[in-house]
Amino acid sequence: MRGVHLEAQWRREALRTNLWVVPILEVGLAGLLFVVTVSLDRAAYRGDLDLPSFVISGTADAARQTLAAIAAALITVVGVVFSIMIVTLTLASTQFGPRMLRTFIRDRTTQLTLGTFVGTFVYAILSLVVIGPASHGDFVPHLSITVCMGLVMADLAVLIYFIHHIATSIQLPRVIASIAAELSEAIEAGAGGQEPAGVAAAGPTAAELNARLDTSGAAVPAPASGYLQFVRHRTLVRMATELDAVIRLDHRPGHFLVQGHQLATVWPAEAAPEVARSFARAHITGSTRTLAQDIAFAVDQLVEIAIRALSTAVNDTFTALTCIDWLGEGLCRIASRWSPNPVHRDEAGYIRVMTVPVSYERLVQRAFEKIRQAAPGMPAILIRQLDALAEIMAETRTEPQRRVLLAQAEMIERLSRESVAEAADRHDVHRRYLAVLAAHAHVTEPG
Repeated sequence: MRGVHLEAQWRREALRTNLWVVPILEVGLAGLLFVVTVSLDRAAYRGDLDLPSFVISGTADAARQTLAAIAAALITVVGVVFSIMIVTLTLASTQFGPRMLRTFIRDRTTQLTLGTFVGTFVYAILSLVVIGPASHGDFVPHLSITVCMGLVMADLAVLIYFIHHIATSIQLPRVIASIAAELSEAIEAGAGGQEPAGVAAAGPTAAELNARLDTSGAAVPAPASGYLQFVRHRTLVRMATELDAVIRLDHRPGHFLVQGHQLATVWPAEAAPEVARSFARAHITGSTRTLAQDIAFAVDQLVEIAIRALSTAVNDTFTALTCIDWLGEGLCRIASRWSPNPVHRDEAGYIRVMTVPVSYERLVQRAFEKIRQAAPGMPAILIRQLDALAEIMAETRTEPQRRVLLAQAEMIERLSRESVAEAADRHDVHRRYLAVLAAHAHVTEPG
């Protein structure tokens, strides 16, 4: 079921990361609303329905002028909203990095604002078109005009909220917190056991199958170049079961694939041609990375913001400290909850698909090393990294996890001795290093 959830999450993300789906849906809803209201207007025109007293009345010429003025004003505001959005994207690309544009494009408030104004514009135009002569004089859609005025009032409220939202969403703490929230979601999606629950293991072990794949397996080339965004493991399991084969994916989501280069290994080798022909249905590549199965992407985004903040052009230490805080929070979750599934079994319990998920050690390295390398002679950054390591240490479950953190702490301590000129600052860094050692001793002591 977790695979189904991840695929649904990827589909939602693919639909959300664009600026046309929500506006088109709202335009469609506006068209449906117009069909309903104009039908009621025609019924009232024939005398089959009495409209409420609050419905706006007036002549055909007044209705045309009103709707034309509304349509002209709405299309002008749509241009303003587009301009604000473009300026926001430009600022985001300059300040946060080009990979942060995805966060702003997928923003629901921006999409809903565009859709609301375009939908109201379409509704006003449709209402304007139906005004004209009929059997009992000019037909004026009074109810439709009243509804259009109500939509305009709603548009004004949406515009005010949109301006407030843009003013707050471009603030760095909000951007960093939103990326950290996506990281938490990816961690929760990857939480679970090493093998699917309820399936009894059968057949060769993963080690035995790896040996067979290395000695007599056949390579499956990548059908297209691009970043591996999503893998449908259930499709691969079903495919391997039908062929009585085992598939080992040599790349994970987030890796860049080169067309014709090895993507997977199949055993027995006779099944490789059929797997290669069907592989396009089981994986998705694209020009960008996504978070659905690529937990390292969120870590890399936070690290990128921190490195930009530490550059001489920006020199924003506090933004880097905020990134380190959220990276520490995410790694606490990873240490205590995250458990990727490296094998996928069929209903009989046989291993059919083997993957290479990113390791805990690699995630820790990605979160700390680039920031440390960008912060020589900056005790504030080194101290905050050591504080984060101490917090992560308290959440670790195994000694190998702790050794990874100790290795990072030793490198930070060594960098402090080599690059920090002030003795008092070096002493502060050393005290935090001792705190990491104390946290390690505390979690490893008996009981």
